[in-house]
Amino acid sequence: MEWYVAYLLLGVVAGFLAGLFGVGGGLVLVPVLLLMFDAQHFAPEHLMHLALGTSMATIIFTSLSSMRKHHQLGAVNWQVVRKITPGILLGTAVGALTASNIPAQGLGIFFAMFVYFAAAQILIDKRPHASRQLPGISGMTGFGTLTGWISSLVSIGGGTLVVPFLLWCNLSIRNAIGTASAIGFPIAVGGTLGYISVGSPIEDLPDMHFGYVYLPALFWIALATMLTAPLGARAAHSLNVSLLRKLFAGLLIVLATKLLFKFLA
Repeated sequence: MEWYVAYLLLGVVAGFLAGLFGVGGGLVLVPVLLLMFDAQHFAPEHLMHLALGTSMATIIFTSLSSMRKHHQLGAVNWQVVRKITPGILLGTAVGALTASNIPAQGLGIFFAMFVYFAAAQILIDKRPHASRQLPGISGMTGFGTLTGWISSLVSIGGGTLVVPFLLWCNLSIRNAIGTASAIGFPIAVGGTLGYISVGSPIEDLPDMHFGYVYLPALFWIALATMLTAPLGARAAHSLNVSLLRKLFAGLLIVLATKLLFKFLA
């Protein structure tokens, strides 16, 4: 029961931060889940995969809430979503398969490097200038495949990659963020199905799991994030988000460093 409370509190924090900064909670969820699963003595070789799969599954619920809100505001370019989704689904499937064949140490190091990249992106806060139009079907499929692959490997909703791309392709910041939130849903669905599929044959996983998705953690975290993400989004309009973003980037650097030392040790 104490672990269920811990998952609930983690979801409260991750959901609020996701709503406040507009980034996927996976950047926080994965390293903390890794520590929690380790403390519960889950099989060490599966810790990282369980953390990634469980985190990806929670994004299904948070992305639905975010997508609905942005759609109501007319900020989602559904033509972009339709064009990029086939590539996203292909990329997430390949990403989950890739993750299943990478040892936990290599996967953890890759994740830490990506968190450093995300933190640097937040600190620099430099947006690309619009210099081209959206590509055709083949270009969107190619970018969607790459985005889905990376998002599945590091368990994010894809906004870190999609928003700069859409800004570069001449979408407004409002539409880029809204469209990225909608793209997060197929990323989460495809990635979750992938982690369920590749984890299903594994025998030494904890009870109450679907493949690499640990259900008790998923339930309590998803419940909390759905409640607190809207609160974070509302707080973003009344707080000094510029300073808070820098503090959040500092938190990400600390988590990534702790994770890196853990796997390099």
